[in-house]
Amino acid sequence: MSAGPEQPSPHADEAIREMTAAAMLARMPADPLAGGDLPRPLARRLHSARGTRRHLRAIRLLLNAMLLLALLYTVTLTRALLIPLVLAAFIGLALNPIVAAGMRVHLPRWLTALVLMIGLVVGIGAGVSQLAQPALGWFHGAPSAIRSFVPKVRSLTKPLEAANRATQTLVSGTSRTVAAPPAPLSISAWDVVSTAPKVLAAVLSVMLLVFFFLIYGDSMLRRLVELTPSFAYKRHAVSIVRSFQSEVSRYLLTALSINTSLGAITACMLWLYGVPDALLWGAVAMFANFIPYVGAIFTTVVLAIVSMLYAKTAELDVFLPALTFAAITIVEGNLITPLIQGRSMRLSPIAILLWLLVWGWLWGIPGALLAVPMLTCAKLICERVRGWEWFALIVSR
Repeated sequence: MSAGPEQPSPHADEAIREMTAAAMLARMPADPLAGGDLPRPLARRLHSARGTRRHLRAIRLLLNAMLLLALLYTVTLTRALLIPLVLAAFIGLALNPIVAAGMRVHLPRWLTALVLMIGLVVGIGAGVSQLAQPALGWFHGAPSAIRSFVPKVRSLTKPLEAANRATQTLVSGTSRTVAAPPAPLSISAWDVVSTAPKVLAAVLSVMLLVFFFLIYGDSMLRRLVELTPSFAYKRHAVSIVRSFQSEVSRYLLTALSINTSLGAITACMLWLYGVPDALLWGAVAMFANFIPYVGAIFTTVVLAIVSMLYAKTAELDVFLPALTFAAITIVEGNLITPLIQGRSMRLSPIAILLWLLVWGWLWGIPGALLAVPMLTCAKLICERVRGWEWFALIVSR
């Protein structure tokens, strides 16, 4: 007898159904459930798969948000450790080209680093000794200067005071105002003595970190590169590290030169206008200029207040130093700095302000001072790492 046709097994039927579903899915439009000719079991299966993918995306987004919050909390909790480390890393990157130049003339790294550190310590000590006395003198003399300046501007504020009294009379029916006395501000010798060890420990830790970064920084980077799996990865990592080092060093040295020049020009301008302690306010302008936009506004307001306090008469001429400084910073920020640094170092103002807000909230004043160098370094790294080019594009101008 001839054998009948062989019946397909259940596994074969399941394979045929899966192949048919895959073929239909390949011919479908972007929305698989848009077509009404799909079988109901396949539609339910597709709907379940889409729901699973949505749940996975939501879980991934939630985990990323939790990771970001954990990182922010960790950075805030360990700021006493991270701030000296980041500052030392930036100083080491800025001084590394000088050490490399010493090696090219056959000088040992430790000798060049030691000479640099001695020069840095001597320079910082000389600057502090020059600025400490004027700063303390201004701090203690500010209340008396304010009291002496108030009668000068009383004639200018009388119309405003009269309008304020009239408004209070209309609102509350009485013109009596009781002002709370200001709390006296004083710094005792114990405050200085108790704060000095912390400051000295922070400065010493930064100096030691810079010294060891200058000596062992290249060997550490070389060992990190050796951990990469293949020769292609090693070559790519070496190119990234070298280009990052050179560009960050150039950026830091350029920013330091520009800000130092701005401080010197500001001090000369204030000396010509006869403002006391011109060197102190030039130093304030130099350090504040590391914070774009905010630093210039802060220094302009400070110079306006200082000029008002030490002015002999309450006239509009007292604002000439502040207005001159504002003009100088406008020229520096819109012409000189972009011309020297080039387009590769230019950052978006919105990204700068957001970055300043974040790091100022996390680390305070040190975070605001280090925010823009950290953003520049992040941009330079993301430009060379695959998959992170979008961040460099967003923060660029």
